[in-house]
Amino acid sequence: QVQLVESGGGLVQAGGSLRLSCAASGRTWSKYSMGWFRQAPGKEREFIATISISGGSTYYGDSVKGRFTISRDNAKNTVYLQMNSLKPEDTAVYYCAAILSPDGSSWHGEYDYWGQGTQVTVSS
Repeated sequence: QVQLVESGGGLVQAGGSLRLSCAASGRTWSKYSMGWFRQAPGKEREFIATISISGGSTYYGDSVKGRFTISRDNAKNTVYLQMNSLKPEDTAVYYCAAILSPDGSSWHGEYDYWGQGTQVTVSS
């Protein structure tokens, strides 16, 4: 069992930055790759980024490539999403998720555990 709690969301102006955190608990967390997804009202859940267990492999969705960075600190059981050059279209609820796999996935249906989400709002 893995519990995930996101934090760091908020309101920011276009062009600004935010860093989201996802704190994980559970004795087997070190066996999980992690991902970030987002969902805006009326839209499907969108893949943002994923990171492998070791942190050595990352993969990003096209809409955030070059602007967002995923990282993890296994000693702190925490995954981060650094978001730069934010745009109004980045406004959504952001979720972290865990998948029991050495490498992550861009498909949300494969993830085993989800956090409750944190709201990010980017004003123009």
